[in-house]
Amino acid sequence: MEKETVIVPENLNGERIDKAMAELCKDISRSRIVKLIDDGKVSLDDIIVKAARQKVQKNQIISYEIPENVEVNIEAENIPLDILYEDNDVVIVNKPKGMVVHPAAGHYSGTLVNALMYHCGNSLSGINGELRPGIVHRIDRDTTGILVVCKNDKAHISLSEQLSEHSINRIYYCIVYGGFKTKEGTIDAPIARHPRDRKKMAIDRQNGRRAVTHYECLYTFKNGFSLLKCRLETGRTHQIRVHMSSVSHPLLGDVVYGKEKQPYDTEGQVLHAAVLGFIHPSTNEYVEFVSPLPDYFIDLCKKFCNDQSEFDSLSDILKACSLMKEV
Repeated sequence: MEKETVIVPENLNGERIDKAMAELCKDISRSRIVKLIDDGKVSLDDIIVKAARQKVQKNQIISYEIPENVEVNIEAENIPLDILYEDNDVVIVNKPKGMVVHPAAGHYSGTLVNALMYHCGNSLSGINGELRPGIVHRIDRDTTGILVVCKNDKAHISLSEQLSEHSINRIYYCIVYGGFKTKEGTIDAPIARHPRDRKKMAIDRQNGRRAVTHYECLYTFKNGFSLLKCRLETGRTHQIRVHMSSVSHPLLGDVVYGKEKQPYDTEGQVLHAAVLGFIHPSTNEYVEFVSPLPDYFIDLCKKFCNDQSEFDSLSDILKACSLMKEV
């Protein structure tokens, strides 16, 4: 692992370190830079940088190291994919519940990447290395819904920049505990790795990265659960799960940030990535994709309704959001 160094020029004096590095290290994407900072791989004058928002000063020395990929034999696997759209630049995939996005310890097969390698062959961007070819962003194993995968480095850089600039439209739907006094709200609370449990994230107002979730309560069931629409202004790890738990509305099925014992067997949190919109890397036009709620999500909604007429009313709301197919 070789350490690289760059010196802050005068024109970047007072700039955030992630933005400064994006200007000085053109071969590294902004999202990759932030990941290096989060992993403690970036130093400023030999002091480890703890947050991407840290400011730099002229003539300071930025040091960084990019870890080598672990040599792992990732095999292409003939796993069925629900592809919503595909062209020479991107693949829009509708991920099912229970599928891990990319290989990691304990999950070197059966992942979305294994399936993509079979479907796309060598036509995947290589910026994120051999373990995450084509992967620009992720959703949790038990979260369903839309992901964009890049087939070349140009597309990857374009989507990474849009993610860093928070210009991608991402809308999720979830079922949470409790009702709401106001229909809409915003949670603006920074998120960082949990200080004691490194597998979890937590609200950290001192060292966390800015995280903003806008939510709207679409429906409250008689049993006390609510159906929410959440729009991500930022995209931190576990953001919706952490934010909703922090305001005492944990997601149904989330045993990590909610109740350890859940009243229904949902196989993880009830969370669906339904809408993804971005500027296409080649056409420079806005494109948007929608994934209707999966069957298990619809079945839960129906179970929570007292009768068919209530479910019919809820169905009208879901159909208006393109979340439920016409039967």
